[in-house]
Formats: sequence, structure tokens, C-alpha cells
Amino acid sequence: MQRKLARQFYYDMTLARQFEQAAAEQYTQGNIGGFLHLYPGEEAVAVGSLHAADAGDYVVSTYREHVHAMVRGVSARAVMAELFGRATGCSGGYGGSMHLFDAGRRFLGGYAIVGETFAVAAGAGYWLRLNDSAQIVLCYFGDGAANQGTFHESLNMAALWKLPVLFVCENNHYQIGTEIHRHSAVPEIYRRALAYGIDGRRVDGMDVVAVYEATRAAIQHVRSGNGPYLLECETYRYRGHSMADPGAYRSALELAELQARDPLEIFRARALAQGWLTDSDCQEAEQQAADAVADAVRFAAASPEPMELERSVYSTPLDLYGGQP
Repeated sequence: MQRKLARQFYYDMTLARQFEQAAAEQYTQGNIGGFLHLYPGEEAVAVGSLHAADAGDYVVSTYREHVHAMVRGVSARAVMAELFGRATGCSGGYGGSMHLFDAGRRFLGGYAIVGETFAVAAGAGYWLRLNDSAQIVLCYFGDGAANQGTFHESLNMAALWKLPVLFVCENNHYQIGTEIHRHSAVPEIYRRALAYGIDGRRVDGMDVVAVYEATRAAIQHVRSGNGPYLLECETYRYRGHSMADPGAYRSALELAELQARDPLEIFRARALAQGWLTDSDCQEAEQQAADAVADAVRFAAASPEPMELERSVYSTPLDLYGGQP
């Protein structure tokens, strides 16, 4: 592996972990409102898969999308400010934690409705197909969303029309508090795609290198005109479903076993052993990530709240005192 890419992997995963920890702290202090779904434990999926994509490819994510946005190039400042509901946020402070968006980076947003990403990705893929575009769509979803009707409807259409969509399942084994074997008759999500003639595979989602390599192969399949592909990344979230969830449905032993497979520690140890990184490289990345997160919190706290409440509500300015729009 190239030294530059290895360092980027470690920095991005470290930034993701520290950013989410800071977000949790700001939530408990009352600076972030609404729901907050955090990503610790799953960093290798977003980092590995998005680094395998091209800048021109489109990304559709779920409500657990802070890390996807940052890896895609949205600044930590813009993401934290959005969580704070400030005007400097990537969605102008109107979207909050679950609705990050950046059209310039082709980040088509996080979506709060479970299974909503499928239809959005299929629509974007259909547009790309009609325009003979070389780009593809990466569609992220959790294991619980595979039980939604939109999953099957969208996979059927994507296969029928050979849409350039890579479906990426972030299988963290829990649909809120229900473990996958209790809510799915077929717990291997990638196997469901086979019913629609879609190729797929499962990969270790705690290993950033494995995710990166599997995603590169999957993207090549899609970009070559072979239609959609489903990549299932088996991972685990260390926190509850959201900040409102203490995660009491999991045993301490289970959590400890999965925390022993921390994707950051796994990659750090491998990178040092292989000579991709040095201790000083890792320490420098950790400090840079800490500085970026601290800066993001200060920026968000100092940013103004959105004032134009009518913005994006009407197609043209509306005279609220009786005039015509």
C-alpha cells in the first residue's frame, strides 16, 4: 500500500472517531438537538469504500452519515455547524444531524427514513444511465433497511435497467435493538441480491484495506456496464442506535469482544508492521485530527443561527402581506 493512502486512511478514521466523540459531548451539553446517530466502530466502511470511488461519483447515505460526508470532502467545520443548527452548516442549519448535503461534492444527502436511500440512488442511477455517464452511485444502508419494500423494488429496477448503482450494506448486526438473526430470515444481506440477478459479496467491515479492495472491484464491475452490485460490510457499532439508546440489549462480553477488533487499532498495527506508517506518522495524524475537531466545535459555537426561515420554502420570494409571489 502507498504510504500516502495509508496515512489518509488512518487520519480519516481517527478524525471520524474523535469527531463523533466530540459530537456526543456537545449533545449532552445541549448544543446539538434532535436525534444523533453516531458511527464509532464502523469507520472502516466509510473510509475504505469512499476512497475507492471517484470524485465524480454520487453518494447517498443514511442518517448515520457524518463520517461519509467528511470523507467525501465536507469539512469538519461544516458538519459540526450543521449538527449545531447553524447557518454555516453544510445544509445551512436546516438539516441537522440526519440531513447533511453537499451538491458540489455530489453528496446527495443523509436520509432519515429507513430504506429511503434506495429510491434516491435508483433515480440518480437512472439519470446517469440515460445520459451515458461514466459515473456511478454509491448507496449506503443498514441491515434493517433490507427488510423495507423499497429495497426489493429498487434492486429489481436497478437490475432490470442495469443501473450504475453500488449498494453498500453497513451491517452492524442491529436494527436499533433487534439483532439481525431475529429480524431477517436471510441474515446474509448480499444473498438477497442474487434473487434479482445482482452480483454481491460480504467483506470484513472492520478492515479498511479489505473494504477498499472489495469496493474497487465492485466499482469496476458497475462502471464496466454490468449493472448494480451489492457489497455487504460486516461491522459493529460501539454505541447505541442513537444518543437516546443506552444499548442495554447487548452484553458487556459481546461489546468487549467487538471492541477488541477496533478498526483503528487493527489498521494501526498492520500499518506499523508493514512499514506503511511510523509511530510519529500516527501521532501526527492523531494530533491533526484532534486539532480539526476542536476547531470545528469552536467554529460551530461561534456561528450564527439561520435567520431566513422562508428560504427554500417557496420557489420565489413571497409577500406575506397580500402580494403575489
